[in-house]
Amino acid sequence: MNDIDLKRCTWAGTDPLYMKYHDEEWGKEVHNDKILFEFLILESAQAGLSWITILRRRENYCKAFAGFDVKKVAAFTDADVERLMQDAGIIRNRLKILTAITNAQLFIKVQQEFGSFDKYLYSFMPDGKPIINHPERGVPASTPISDAISKDMKKRGFKFFGTTICYAYMQATGMVNDHLASCDFR
Repeated sequence: MNDIDLKRCTWAGTDPLYMKYHDEEWGKEVHNDKILFEFLILESAQAGLSWITILRRRENYCKAFAGFDVKKVAAFTDADVERLMQDAGIIRNRLKILTAITNAQLFIKVQQEFGSFDKYLYSFMPDGKPIINHPERGVPASTPISDAISKDMKKRGFKFFGTTICYAYMQATGMVNDHLASCDFR
C-alpha cells in the first residue's frame, strides 16, 4: 500500500506538509520537554490562524526562537523582540512574541516545580497516561481535561493557551490520539 492509498483523517487534506505532519507527528506521544516547548510556542502563535500557516513557518520559528531552547527564549530582551518584529518568517504579532518569552519563563518555573513540563502535563491525565479515542467522526474542540490544564496554566500566568489551543496542543503532542477510526495512522 503506497501513501496515496492510505486513509487519513479528513483534516489532513492534500497539502503534502499537512499530510506529513498528520502521518508522522499528530497524535504521537511526546515526553521531551524541548518538543513540548516547541509546540507551546507554535500552538500559541497559531491562535486565530490556521495550523497550516504555522506549519509553513515552523522552520523559521525554530531559527527565530533559538532552536526552541527554552532558557535562551526566556532570556530574550527588548532587542530580541524588535528583531522578531522584523522577521517576515514568523507571525509578527508583538503580543504573541512577548507571550512566547513570558511562557518560556513560566515553562521553566513549571519544570522546577514538577521536575519536567511533561510531568506537569501528565499530572492532569487519567492514570498519567495518554487518551486514545479513535472516534468514528469529528473530534471535540476541548474537553474537561483541556479546560483544567488551560485554567491552571492561566492561573500560572501563561497566555494564548485557552482550552481550544490546549486541546490542539494535547493532540499535537499525543496526550490525546484522535485519529479517526477509519484512519490508517491511528
